[in-house]
Amino acid sequence: MTPKLAPLKAMIGDYDNTNRLRQGKITLKDRGIEFADVKVPNTAFKRTVRDLEFDVSELAIVTFLQAKEAGIPLSLLPCVVVSRYQHPYLMYNAKFGELKPSDIKGKRIGVRSYPVTTVTWLRGMLLQEYGIEPQDNQWLAFEAPHVAQWRDPPWVTMATTDQDMLQMLEKGELDVAVLGSAPPNPFIKPVFDPPDSYSDAWAQKHKVIQINHMIVVKDTLCNSSPHLIPEIYQLFKDAKGSDSLPHGAMNAHPMGIQEVSPHLEFVIDLVHQQGLTHNRATLKSLIHPLAWLD
Repeated sequence: MTPKLAPLKAMIGDYDNTNRLRQGKITLKDRGIEFADVKVPNTAFKRTVRDLEFDVSELAIVTFLQAKEAGIPLSLLPCVVVSRYQHPYLMYNAKFGELKPSDIKGKRIGVRSYPVTTVTWLRGMLLQEYGIEPQDNQWLAFEAPHVAQWRDPPWVTMATTDQDMLQMLEKGELDVAVLGSAPPNPFIKPVFDPPDSYSDAWAQKHKVIQINHMIVVKDTLCNSSPHLIPEIYQLFKDAKGSDSLPHGAMNAHPMGIQEVSPHLEFVIDLVHQQGLTHNRATLKSLIHPLAWLD
């Protein structure tokens, strides 16, 4: 009798485009999938890159690019599972006066972590659209980066354990902060206001989505069970089904090399431009040959 194979360990958020997979409505032919009980995927990204806990995982694109350069044995599948335009998340306290994007130079900015993908996209906008370099600002980070090998640049300071980002923004101890959502305080407003207008204009100009999370697989899985890689890719393709179309009627969750390439190339450039990677990665260096699929 053939021994039963252990299920793959996976860490995937429960979204419209992954729900059928998470609910077990579609699965692998000869292998089960055991999903980690994680409500907010970004809280488990350190487990993905530091502990290599999961065979298949959702992962922030900047975290992956830094992990790959650090030699962490993960490979990308051409599957975007989360994307969004980031303009609403850069916020300021209007109680201390109005701030426009062009006013950000020289400000104190609070972030969860300096290399966070949302923060990277926002820094890229400030750099590309307004000429504001990362070192033009003072950055206060409240968490360690996901990739242990990364060292923040000298213009980043780590907050102490007794400091709270929102409280500091409300007190005027920070000028700007990157927040996950708008707090109940009516004075806390987006710097890019109205954000949808900025997002529409950005999308029209650049013709790409802003990738947040993609799918990665452990290289040991690629080596031990190569037949599973295209099958895993097909699972995500099947789970996606019909898709929402955000600004500019672009696919929010592109799949396959042809669809993903322009969006991924853009963020690779953005990350390298900010010095978050030492070398500019190529698609072939990131995506396992078995996942070179359309």
